Amino acid sequence: MYTSGSHVDFQSATSEKGQVSFTGLGGRGQDRAVRSVRVLAMEHSQRHNSVESLFPPDPCKEKSEQKSGFSSWWKQNQSVLLERIFPCIVWMRAYDWKQDFRADVMAGLTVGTMLIPQAMSYARLAGLHPIYGLYGGFIPVLTYAIFGSSRQLAVGPVAMVSLLVSNGIMPIVIAHTSTPEEAEQLYTALSIHLAFLVGMIECVMGLVRLGWLIRFISHSVVSGFTTASAIIIGLSQAKSFLGYDITGSTHISELVKSIIDGLDQFKWQPFLMGSVTLGTLLLMKHLGKNYKRFRALRAAGPISALVMGVLFVKLFRPASIQLVGEIPQGFPPTSFQYSLDFTYTLQLLPYACLVSGVGILESVGIAKALASKNGYELDSNQELFGLGVANLFACSFSSYPVTGSFSRSAVSNESGAKTGLFGIVVFILVGAALLFLTPVFTDIPQCALAAIVVSAVIGLVDYEEAIFLWHVDKRDLLLWTTTFIFTLLLGIEVGVLIGVGLSLVFVIYESANPHTAMLGRLPGTTVYRNIEQYPDAYTYHGIVLMRIDAPIYFANISVIKDRLRSCEHYCPRKSSRGVEQDRIHFIIFEMSPVTYVDSSAVHAIKELYHDLKARGIQLAICNPNGKVMETFAKGGVPELLGYEWYFVRVHDALQTCLAILEAKHSNEPEPVSDVESQVPNLEQESNSVDDDQTTVGQWVDDSQLHAPLLLRRTNSDASSGGS
Repeated sequence: MYTSGSHVDFQSATSEKGQVSFTGLGGRGQDRAVRSVRVLAMEHSQRHNSVESLFPPDPCKEKSEQKSGFSSWWKQNQSVLLERIFPCIVWMRAYDWKQDFRADVMAGLTVGTMLIPQAMSYARLAGLHPIYGLYGGFIPVLTYAIFGSSRQLAVGPVAMVSLLVSNGIMPIVIAHTSTPEEAEQLYTALSIHLAFLVGMIECVMGLVRLGWLIRFISHSVVSGFTTASAIIIGLSQAKSFLGYDITGSTHISELVKSIIDGLDQFKWQPFLMGSVTLGTLLLMKHLGKNYKRFRALRAAGPISALVMGVLFVKLFRPASIQLVGEIPQGFPPTSFQYSLDFTYTLQLLPYACLVSGVGILESVGIAKALASKNGYELDSNQELFGLGVANLFACSFSSYPVTGSFSRSAVSNESGAKTGLFGIVVFILVGAALLFLTPVFTDIPQCALAAIVVSAVIGLVDYEEAIFLWHVDKRDLLLWTTTFIFTLLLGIEVGVLIGVGLSLVFVIYESANPHTAMLGRLPGTTVYRNIEQYPDAYTYHGIVLMRIDAPIYFANISVIKDRLRSCEHYCPRKSSRGVEQDRIHFIIFEMSPVTYVDSSAVHAIKELYHDLKARGIQLAICNPNGKVMETFAKGGVPELLGYEWYFVRVHDALQTCLAILEAKHSNEPEPVSDVESQVPNLEQESNSVDDDQTTVGQWVDDSQLHAPLLLRRTNSDASSGGS
């Protein structure tokens, strides 16, 4: 329980309703008026801490401690554990074969026909043989259907990850090989090794619940990065359109220079065929996206491009158009032939982190949106674990890293996918293609695959976001522009690092310079708001009300101290109410938005209190939450300030301060060291305080609220919260 440590002799008698009467003995032997104060009990959470918020207690473990033996515990909790490991059990139990099966099959067939050509195209973008794209759309899709929590997310090779794979592995291969055969073998092995690292990172993040780290990557950074990367991807496909080789680089200056230098080798046949294929794809995408009756055209575009290309090659046999060539037939082999050489792990690890970050942003973002649209909950950490397991299986079956695809997931949702069964249908379709269709894929023109890639990445050019940010937030526009320019000029890794670094600088700046507000009372209410936002709000002579809209900790405490000290020099407005004062006597600190304080804040509050008291200014604290109150109690702040200067509401604190100033103005005896001896009956507020005099006595239908509300701690809490 809070008890006063002041010089005032408080004699309390608690009524049935919890109201306490305090009698203060004033100076010069005169008895002061009796003040009625309602004291509220407040308990602190004993289990709320940052460690438990990251690693919440397992209810299964708590229950198991009450049972004897593993078998009893397993019988009680096996269902919950199995659902955590295999989220597919949730939708399998409630599966409606009559309504859901047909929708899932149709969605699976639609996504599968879209995945097969895209997977081969993205494998070429990654610098691999097209067969590795099909491998990435086979076993990982089935794995995610079992371990993933999203019911509409389409997993497989994507353009952004493919570009990052190429950009990360190519320099290592060039530095450690001397022949094309060695380069190809090492390149494939490192791609599979990268899938292993990505899978491990995502699994660990999911198991230890670190998905929140991705929140520090701003949407503006992601948008600027993807826009620049889309341009780089598009230019990298120019070699298939133009008919000659160009430099494999992620720097736009080198790409443009290489394209210009080789113009004398230009071939019009692949350019014409690629342009026609690209135009057809864009037209089908536009019709499928904007006209409901043509919805099927959007998914059928890539497979239509392949069919057109194969037919053209079969009929005319053009010598100037390069073909995919022989594709191995059959299911993917295991990766044991590519032993994981951990000597390259440190070199691959930064790219594995980058691939994981981009993949998580792309997957979790679309998965959450689809879960909300379809009415079920999605656990981000379970999603990370599902993606990690999918990549570990991708590594085991000769595939490079995979993640969720924006375009294919949108198509699966539009096609009516209800559960993860659609992924099993995709798995079957890709498996059939590996067994029976690879001889047909031999005659696919490379310019057709390039057209599929370009048509997919055009949608990633997010110039509309830059226009939006120009009107909404110039700081986010700076993030977008910086990331975009540096990604184009200096490469993907540098662009991402600069963008993320700048966004973290903004986060740190905002945290170290929190928003503060001077408060005033809205006329006719007991509501206190920012006087800059509400110019008509009432302020009072000699009293400053200040609110901090952020946690208080070591990074921002110096700024907050300076702003609190500056309150001493606050010039009241001409319209301020109450008795005129020659200086500030009270600073009321509204702490309801403050969610956390650390030891630095406790030291600063104590130091500030001594500084203000030396100049005759009293500090009052209003409405701290339980966690803040507990930290203050452990640091001895209540004993220093005086328990009577803790209030539930700003209005209670203001009443107390106004009463003291009124007492001084009425030439009453000088105050002793504590405020309680000078507080008159607060059931009547001075006429100078407000025009609406009835507000004080008519806040709500509870006569106890006529008295200010002070805070106390419960006996049980006092024993455990700190001494």
